[in-house]
Amino acid sequence: QVQLVESGGGLVQTGGSLRLSCTVSGPIFSLYLMGWYRQAPGKQREPIAHIGVSGTTNYTDSVRGRFTVSRDNAKNTVDLQMKSLTPEDTGVYYCHVVQRLVAGFRPYDYDYWGQGTQVTVQP
Repeated sequence: QVQLVESGGGLVQTGGSLRLSCTVSGPIFSLYLMGWYRQAPGKQREPIAHIGVSGTTNYTDSVRGRFTVSRDNAKNTVDLQMKSLTPEDTGVYYCHVVQRLVAGFRPYDYDYWGQGTQVTVQP
């Protein structure tokens, strides 16, 4: 089955930087969308950054200008470069990919998730 393995989380001071990486393996046919969700303590999981197969990116307002999402289609990886981190960025970060299969002119999307990696930003 499709597996997502994340790396790069950890503890950092306010204003610091971290880089998260996610490698996708298994039966891959079309990684239509790749990106990251975040679940802060006591809050729901939310999408923060995604990148399409053509390179189009989308960010939630709270990270735009500080985070950069990128992908390597040859290696089936997606990275998240995080800068100017604040305690509000603390949470578990989940890699998320969508595979799209088109059958009969109709798209079928399949979502996959990583196990999550903890990011903690100290004041």
